[in-house]
Amino acid sequence: MIRAVPRVLLLLLVLLGALVASPSPASAHAAPVGATPAPGSIVGSSPTEVTVTFSEPISPVTGQIQVIAPDGERINATPTVQGAVLRIPIRSAKRPLGTYLVSFRVISADSHPVGGAITFSVGAPSARPEAATTTGSHPSVTLAVPTLKFLGYAGITLIAGPSLFLAFLWPRKRSRSGAIRLLRIGLALTAAATLGALGTQAQQGSGAALWQVSVSELTAVLTSQFGLLLLSRLTALALLAVLLPPLLKAHPRRISPSPARTPALVAVGAPTPVVAPPVPSAPVVVEASSRVAQFRVAAVLLLSVFGLATWPLTGHAIAAPLPAVTVTVGTVHMAAMAVWLGGLITLTVFLLRGTDRRILGVLLPVWSRWAALAVVWLTIAGGVQAVVQLGALPALWQTGYGRLLLAKLAVLAGVLTLAFFARRLVTRVTGSGASGLRRTVAVEVAATVLILGLSAVLVQVDPGRSAAAKDGAVTGEGVSETLTNSLYTLQFNIYPVEVGEYNTVHAFLYTPEGKPLPPEEWEISTRLTSQNLEAVKEPLLGLTPKHHALGSVTFPIPGTYEIAFTIRVDDLNRATVKTSLTVP
Repeated sequence: MIRAVPRVLLLLLVLLGALVASPSPASAHAAPVGATPAPGSIVGSSPTEVTVTFSEPISPVTGQIQVIAPDGERINATPTVQGAVLRIPIRSAKRPLGTYLVSFRVISADSHPVGGAITFSVGAPSARPEAATTTGSHPSVTLAVPTLKFLGYAGITLIAGPSLFLAFLWPRKRSRSGAIRLLRIGLALTAAATLGALGTQAQQGSGAALWQVSVSELTAVLTSQFGLLLLSRLTALALLAVLLPPLLKAHPRRISPSPARTPALVAVGAPTPVVAPPVPSAPVVVEASSRVAQFRVAAVLLLSVFGLATWPLTGHAIAAPLPAVTVTVGTVHMAAMAVWLGGLITLTVFLLRGTDRRILGVLLPVWSRWAALAVVWLTIAGGVQAVVQLGALPALWQTGYGRLLLAKLAVLAGVLTLAFFARRLVTRVTGSGASGLRRTVAVEVAATVLILGLSAVLVQVDPGRSAAAKDGAVTGEGVSETLTNSLYTLQFNIYPVEVGEYNTVHAFLYTPEGKPLPPEEWEISTRLTSQNLEAVKEPLLGLTPKHHALGSVTFPIPGTYEIAFTIRVDDLNRATVKTSLTVP
């Protein structure tokens, strides 16, 4: 086994290189960062195609991409995707004038669903149409996904802990059946969590309830990259279920070669007996058995690393700017967590009670060193993940991801404090030291289970570094309003409404009876009502059709602004209409 270690490590490095050799998307959790027509804009005629650009490559969810016309009619054809660009062909609406709703639901590169909606208008704004389906997740799915993650993490710990102790630290006089049973429970839990993830992925995309899924949806999931990775995880689990128990059921035995046969003593003058040559069968059997054991150990290690790597490959890590780094540290992080927590559970359930204190005096110092090494790797890998996923220090307290991470770190600090005292008790496993160690380790286990729960929620939350993409995400929000007086009716739209100079204004002018009215002159002014300042006037550029104008306004600081439109309809008639809006 020792001679096989270098070869095994080389194979592991090759496997990790193959796993992370995939395209590198821009950021985790896709966010819409642009669209054509622009969100909230007003165009002169109905487009033939709508495009939405995201912050990372996406895949569409069948049936969840819609363009709704002002009269509520669905007018989109089958969408296509080119990397991060969603293209939606649309046909002409029966009633083309008014506001259109673009509703979408896609799957981002890290396998998480993203939903949203934007609007644009043709001719003039109207009431926003309603989407035919929701873009959110059903409560049953929202609850099931982190629960399945938790069960998967728990299963990994129940595989790693018993396996480690059975292979290297199990006392010879203790029964192995309970630990083998715990190992099989871990394999079953991980497999169930993986099957559950496959069974809920379609509902995450469609927004349907947990029990509402079709065969075609499941087929689409199974043939996707996400589905293929999870199917490979199930294959690895099945092979581990075959290879692990035989390796761990019995104590390793030293088999020494049998001595060669020697000739028997004979009497003088007696005929010399014919003696068969030595039979070297025992050494051959031992060498073959050793090679089989080495192969099994190498296969178990490879399958374990591959199975662990499928978790970051289907999560935030694969969508990070440095996927080779984040997938590797994600795998190391999970392995260190499984060794540490799995070992604590094995100690608590099986070994700290009923084991001779002299044996514990030999066993526990070894485990303590291993646990300390696991914690070091856990901390290093977790630190790298935090730096990459947070993106900036303020995200630690400004985002939900950061606040959950702080809670996880607080619990981890408490666990490490307990581990420090437990390490001191390791040297005093006689007398009251043994009972004190049992209590301390039990509290450690309870606290680390809480960490697993926080981790299951954390992997479903937008990483802190994606806050910038979310802040820059396009929406259909803006201000649309109709103002009237005796000379005309004005319909206008301002998008977006934010501090700065890039706030686009579209205006349409009609007679009081609703007919298009081409004016002689357009003008818009803005005034911050909370300060005694002069109004800032801006011209509006007349466009075709002649009753349409385009311009922009500047909002230098947040506050409530008075918006005034002054329009001259002919040489003699001129009027001003006013409204107010709040800039956040």
